[in-house]
Amino acid sequence: MTDLLRRLDLSIFLFALVALVLAVLVILPIGWLAWYSVTDNAGHLTTANFVRLIADPAMRKPLIITGQIAIGAALLACAVAVPLAWLVSRTDLPMRSAIRALVTASFVTPPFLGAVAWELLAAPNSGMLNQWGRKLFGLDDYDYIFDIYTKEGVIFCIACYTFPYVFTVLANALDNIPADLDDASHILGGGAWVTLRRITLPLVLPSILAGMLVAFLQALTIFGTPAILALPSGFHTLTTKIWSLFQVPPQPNLAAAAALPMLLVTLGVLQLQRWLLGRRSYVVVGGKNSPPRRIRLGAFRIPAFMLCIFIMLGPIILPYGALIKSAITNNLSDPLSWATLSSRHLHFILWEFSGTRDAMVNTLILGVGSATAVTFIALVVGYLAHRQLVPGHRLLPALAMAPIAVPGIVMGVGLFLVYTRPPFLLYGTLGILLVAFITLEMPAGFQQVQAAMRGLHVELEEASRIFGANRLQALMQITAPLLRTTIIATWSIVFIGVIRELSATILLTTSNTKVISVVIYDLNESGELGAIAVLGLFLLVITFAIVLLVNRLPILGGPPVR
Repeated sequence: MTDLLRRLDLSIFLFALVALVLAVLVILPIGWLAWYSVTDNAGHLTTANFVRLIADPAMRKPLIITGQIAIGAALLACAVAVPLAWLVSRTDLPMRSAIRALVTASFVTPPFLGAVAWELLAAPNSGMLNQWGRKLFGLDDYDYIFDIYTKEGVIFCIACYTFPYVFTVLANALDNIPADLDDASHILGGGAWVTLRRITLPLVLPSILAGMLVAFLQALTIFGTPAILALPSGFHTLTTKIWSLFQVPPQPNLAAAAALPMLLVTLGVLQLQRWLLGRRSYVVVGGKNSPPRRIRLGAFRIPAFMLCIFIMLGPIILPYGALIKSAITNNLSDPLSWATLSSRHLHFILWEFSGTRDAMVNTLILGVGSATAVTFIALVVGYLAHRQLVPGHRLLPALAMAPIAVPGIVMGVGLFLVYTRPPFLLYGTLGILLVAFITLEMPAGFQQVQAAMRGLHVELEEASRIFGANRLQALMQITAPLLRTTIIATWSIVFIGVIRELSATILLTTSNTKVISVVIYDLNESGELGAIAVLGLFLLVITFAIVLLVNRLPILGGPPVR
């Protein structure tokens, strides 16, 4: 019997099982979404939902506002990220590593938490910046300088947490430009600005455009920031409008119709991004590249560094300072001094607010469960697909990467429609959130495993097969240990993604299944900003602890994670 099990190759069964799981996770909610968009409450086919989407001003206006905010945020993110990436990657800017670390911090900061922080800073009446402005300029009590509850405020706040997408893509492109090209330009008489205009910019222009498209997509599909900053001013974006359609009385058919255009735009933007990153108009031809030679800024080093610090005021320095100050003072209007220090908000979160402990437990359960499931599925999918072990192996990566084209709010609508009816009655349980997180985080997990799998040769697996191991044994005993660093990094990345997710979560939680991100949103609606600051700092501590762990993974025997 043992010999039979040893000879039994389970890869075919494993392929079928994983393919079925992925199909249920991805295809089922999208299918129900499409069906609901073309039916009425009685289940009859109709185009009335799309007609109302276009004809009703209450639906048409959020579409227009969403487009304006997405375009504005993408342009602002690009305007900030391009000079910052060039200074960090191509010049002798002081403390470049520190600037990169600040960009990483803004990348992992939940956007909804950043929106709350900017409420603390720039609310017209109580904002810290406005309080300082009144004292500095002698303004009246009801005068203000900044108002974050505007369309421009939403654009600014979204750009603060989308510019890292542009920065990352552009900085990687700049780092890969060899110094040989700069030398050739200088030999032919080109100065620094001529080289930048004629050599560097054409090489990185596709990366700039691709990064800007990612920023546009993030701004288009984000929920937390407009929910916190736009709704108090009385205007909707498309994501907040979709959320409102599930309030009493619920209108799921209209919500499905409103979600489909966002899905189609997402697919189009992702395809355009692939084309830009894959274009071959400008490429570097040659062998091993020499590292880029940094431009000397001379007298402009300190002004350039101050510019970078000024840029980082928006996403990191001011918001983090506002959160810390609000968490440790008694009232938001109190100045920071020994006399005003208080643990009132911490005491409220730990002992008075009943939902904190349950939310923390739920978040931990869902984070660990989702990260473990995604890592296992991604490992199996990456192994079967890269080794081309079974017929139809190309189907698995396509299914694993499909959720990247589905915005969180759209996936939330689809999952709500699927799991609130037989045979999948999961609504009101942690199960529906687990399914949502696994689905949404699958592309991130699979990308990590796929990249590592490409660098792993098949010889050791073949040796294990010669000694009698089947493919599943080879995967668990040979491949997985060799990929331990990638597995831990993948687990950590998914865990971080889960604890900062709000778009889909807000549609799927109930009073018994709330997580920290939803509790923060609820506390914001009740005006408990000090308590939010405490919870937000707790969330950030967990996130940065995991990031530091991942970046110290070389001690486990693998390459560092960048």
